[in-house]
Amino acid sequence: MDLHLTDKIAVVTGASSGIGLAVARALVTEGARVVTGSRSVSPELQELADTGRLVAARVDLSTPDGPADLVARAAELGGLDILVNNVGAVTPRGDGFLAVSDKEWKSTLELGFFAPLRAIRAAVPLLRERGGGTIVTVGSVNAFLPDPFVIDYSTAKAAVWNLSKSLSKELGPDGIRVNTVSPGPVATPLWLGEHGIAATLAAASNTDVETATREAIAAQGFSTGRFTEPGEVADLVLLLASDRAGNVTGSDFLIDGGLVKTL
Repeated sequence: MDLHLTDKIAVVTGASSGIGLAVARALVTEGARVVTGSRSVSPELQELADTGRLVAARVDLSTPDGPADLVARAAELGGLDILVNNVGAVTPRGDGFLAVSDKEWKSTLELGFFAPLRAIRAAVPLLRERGGGTIVTVGSVNAFLPDPFVIDYSTAKAAVWNLSKSLSKELGPDGIRVNTVSPGPVATPLWLGEHGIAATLAAASNTDVETATREAIAAQGFSTGRFTEPGEVADLVLLLASDRAGNVTGSDFLIDGGLVKTL
């Protein structure tokens, strides 16, 4: 299927690894021109930059000016058609709600909520100049499956979901579609990295990461019996970013391997 993304200009936040890297790679493959923003440029991201289709910008998206500075890089290429908000981080809160400080709440909300909000604020004028465009934000099942183990992360994702739905109503007349994607656990460093959730669970249960991962899969009851792969999330993001989903807005798309059992 041709997604009609050739020479579209896209911004992807948090693209050094995981879902963001997979989205950036898929966009380049489809012929888009891409600007990515992350605190560091991984070898994989640099490889994409070497194709000449991607600009890898180093930026701290948790700062007030970071998202706008990133979006401005797209303006230098001629405009903006697609914004993919992916940046985020999660810190397991094994000691409970009372142990989470104001500083930790603020840190989570700056990156998980204010970064996408600020990126959208900067992107909307450019999207309007192009006569429309698309905004896709990577959320989480924790937006509607709150978990005290990731209480601040869950709260930030719920706020992003609400923001996106509201903006879809305001921006629809401008030809700007706004949607979210809600993955369950994904096989990325966030879950499987050295300091990821699986490592935290392993330390808490005095076991190894591989065992903790198997136990997490069994406990959460995935119908598919596995985590989602980053490329699978990227495929969904690109479909929503393309005109193949031209009448889809204000929607959330679950990709969780059957984790959520309710309607």
